[in-house]
Amino acid sequence: MSRPVSQTSQPSWTSKTTFDALGVESGEETDEESVQESVLDQQSLEPPKPTKSALKKAKTLARIERRKQERAKARSAQVTPTLTDDLASSVDELPRQAHRPNGTVKHVSTETRTVNGQAPPPAPAEEELERASSSKPPSSEIVQSKANGHVQEESKPLEHELTPVPEEQPIPPPSAPVEEKKTPSQLSVQNVQNGHAYAPVVENKQMDLAQAEKSKKLQNALTRTVWTVIMIGGFLGLLAMGHVYMIILVMLCQTLVYREVTSLFSLKRKGDTGETPGRDPWSKTLNWYFFAVTNYFLYGESIIHYFKHVVFSDAQLAPFATNHRMISFALYTIGFVGFVMSLQRGYLKQQFGLFCWVHMTLLLIVVSSHFIVNNILEGMIWFWVPASLVICNDVFAYIWGITLGRTPLIKLSPKKTVEGFVGAFFSTVVFGIIWGTFFMRFDYMICPVRELGVSAFDTTVHCKPNPVFVWRDWNIPAPLSALLSTLLGRAITSIPYAPYQIHLFFMACFASLVAPFGGFFASGFKRAFNIKDFGHSIPGHGGMTDRMDCQFLMGVFTYVYYSNLIRETHVTVGSVLQTIVNGLTFHEQMELIADLKRYLEGQGIRVNV
Repeated sequence: MSRPVSQTSQPSWTSKTTFDALGVESGEETDEESVQESVLDQQSLEPPKPTKSALKKAKTLARIERRKQERAKARSAQVTPTLTDDLASSVDELPRQAHRPNGTVKHVSTETRTVNGQAPPPAPAEEELERASSSKPPSSEIVQSKANGHVQEESKPLEHELTPVPEEQPIPPPSAPVEEKKTPSQLSVQNVQNGHAYAPVVENKQMDLAQAEKSKKLQNALTRTVWTVIMIGGFLGLLAMGHVYMIILVMLCQTLVYREVTSLFSLKRKGDTGETPGRDPWSKTLNWYFFAVTNYFLYGESIIHYFKHVVFSDAQLAPFATNHRMISFALYTIGFVGFVMSLQRGYLKQQFGLFCWVHMTLLLIVVSSHFIVNNILEGMIWFWVPASLVICNDVFAYIWGITLGRTPLIKLSPKKTVEGFVGAFFSTVVFGIIWGTFFMRFDYMICPVRELGVSAFDTTVHCKPNPVFVWRDWNIPAPLSALLSTLLGRAITSIPYAPYQIHLFFMACFASLVAPFGGFFASGFKRAFNIKDFGHSIPGHGGMTDRMDCQFLMGVFTYVYYSNLIRETHVTVGSVLQTIVNGLTFHEQMELIADLKRYLEGQGIRVNV
């Protein structure tokens, strides 16, 4: 038995796609290969799992269709008995009369007549009922009479086509029935019962679907607007309350994003044997264990770096701060050993895939969140302004896209247009310079964190500002100065500026040209798993990942940009204390204290130790 090339059996050492691409005939196939092929065909014919939005839409359509069927059934139950009785009575009382050409009426006998000497078969009552109830009722009946020895056939009109009385006793024809006005849905049901066209049914169904879709869009828009206001208000409130609340917000966001992304791997997949294996009971526990260990390591590094003067001056916290990295590595090793011990036959492929998935998620989400927290600790402005730039670019891209958008930008996001992308770039640059210049005036926004208890309402927040926030004057060249002075009517010799405005320009360019690709990356993720949103954490907006996809990339860029081009390295009390605790022995520390006391007393300062 030979088979087409596309359905040939394949050796066990090749993949189905590669073997089919070669187009090789394998000749006769064994029973085992036939069974394997049938299993593969059944797997390939299984329909994909519908999404939640598709299920919801299907349920809505089914509900509408069910209601229409119930209404049609109720109407038919009311109309059918009356119609059947009328038809039966009309058949039983069919007048045995027929119109002659001269207008006279001939009474027809109801006896059994013969045609050419043979009696015609009796017509069952069911056939007459069926003929009378059809969409096109018969207009005449064959009437037989004997004339000149042969059968004469005459047409016998129905009751509503006759004047069934003699001339001397005329009976007026029945009055035409009054037609009731029917709704489109009633007309569609009647047309279906009579076998007529289905166009009204389809039209009504489309109208119902359009109305349901419109109401759904209005409800989604209202929900999205309400929750947008709630998120903006909550964000501004936490911003004013202090740095610690913003750190908690970032940790909450990263936890939700981590849960949404790791849950994608728990989607059901077919195993090697064609069966759907149950979920490994240890997988969820290990996922969150690695998440906790990674946060302990990263946030511990941040606390030790920014609060050295607190951590190393405390006798109980100093050992943890000194051995922080060793403790973190030991905790990770415990998780790694636990993962290896939990490996089970039948789950191996899923377990190793989940292990790689978790580590990729930790790298993209938790590490990025760590850099965002560092931006908050360096000064609230390094978190607030970059996040605002991303939001601004998203809003302006939407506005310019629906206004001038014609050219698609990328296939992963069909709604993104080149016009919206370019328009958002210029709008974000202008907005970023104005927005950042306004907030650089406040010490609460530009000062690095020294105490976590401060807030926007605390008037004691003061610091020496970073040089990028100090205003300077740019001396205009003489020819340009003369031209500007002539045009403006006053002397223009210099223009004030702050170096931070230049940095704002580059951050706005990144937020407009590069950060959107974080959103495109997330769109590709959703296409790969055939989902519309990552979750339902925020009503009307989808999951937290749908809102934070660009923020992670922008936060990492801001930290790298700030630490390499803007941050100033100074010797602080915390850095000196860290050197003393980590680099000097106990006797050396005591010697340092004695020398420092001697120096202070030489300066006229009395020290009691």
